[in-house]
Amino acid sequence: MGYGKLQSHQQFHPFSGRGCCDSGFPDHNAVVIESVEPVDLEDWPIIEPLPSYGRGRERLGGRHISLIHGDALTNVVITGQNGTIDGQGKMWWELWWNRTLEHTRGHLLEIKNSHNILISNLTFMNSPFWTIHPVYCSNVVIKDVTILAPLNAPNTDGIDPDSSTNVCIEDCYIESGDDLVAVKSGWDQYGIAMARPSSNIIVRRLSGTTPTCSGVGIGSEMSGGISNVTMEDLHIWDSAAGVRIKTDKGRGGYVVNITINNIRMERVKVPIRFSRGSNDHPDDRWDPKAVPKIKGIFISNVVSLNSTKAPLLEGIEGAPYEGICMKNVTLLGLAPAAKWHCEFVSGFTDAVFPVSCPQMQSNVSSSWCLDHLGNLQIDSS
Repeated sequence: MGYGKLQSHQQFHPFSGRGCCDSGFPDHNAVVIESVEPVDLEDWPIIEPLPSYGRGRERLGGRHISLIHGDALTNVVITGQNGTIDGQGKMWWELWWNRTLEHTRGHLLEIKNSHNILISNLTFMNSPFWTIHPVYCSNVVIKDVTILAPLNAPNTDGIDPDSSTNVCIEDCYIESGDDLVAVKSGWDQYGIAMARPSSNIIVRRLSGTTPTCSGVGIGSEMSGGISNVTMEDLHIWDSAAGVRIKTDKGRGGYVVNITINNIRMERVKVPIRFSRGSNDHPDDRWDPKAVPKIKGIFISNVVSLNSTKAPLLEGIEGAPYEGICMKNVTLLGLAPAAKWHCEFVSGFTDAVFPVSCPQMQSNVSSSWCLDHLGNLQIDSS
């Protein structure tokens, strides 16, 4: 697979790659299956934690290598003619459910410190943890990919671009037990210190369902900063949230210039949610004074049918979310008692039903939010 060398440990699993040579592709409709034998953790080496996380995401110390793992690659192609890569994640989920997991689970596919990556025309199934994780990468295209996991499988995010730039995710279908797509950039003081943002990211023509999490999300790990993200032409159903921005005190960083357009949702509990206070930190050295800066969130052309709650927009006291702009947002089928809930946010709305909260009803004409807040500039200071 690809123009990076992929080597296997212990027969098939896991693959790892470093350098630049060789290429290979799965046959038409090929199925690649991780061992169905009981997990032998010795076959899954422990590797160093990512520097922007400081430790494994689930447990202190290192983390298990991913099934397919690449580092320092250039011109990588991972593709197949409707082939399938099955991570056989159930055994890993059971370690999590039984609280016997000693190190953070590996991903199904992780590529880091790499450039010019194409992942296409494949089905990824049953990831132990996050499914596709490009981290510290640039020029990434993920297209025509299907991702499947049981809807109760823990932390089986679909695609998580992390501290990466120039990423395009398009024409993908995802069913998972966590966010379908979540943009990330490091965790608390470790992400702040590394200061490697995610930027220039496009997600389009995405469809799927996740009963516990969001269709598209920002964070909660966003300490290196996230900017210039466009998500459009989305179809989300039977999910906990449609669009979600997750932050917390201690995260620092910024979320700036996020455009979300043309979304259809059915039976999504909370169609739009900005949340705070995840109370999820790597260790006790996080800085409660490190608050994120959120400005310039543009949401337009949204139709949501039969949601349980109106939007929940919760900023952080002392660090309100500013420049939240919504236009042509229609939420149908809500109970009459369902009202917008807004704290520590400000912005504009235009053609929004039902009527939004007072903080989002500025008496200044939005002019599509003052022409996208006038050439918004990133200021992470």
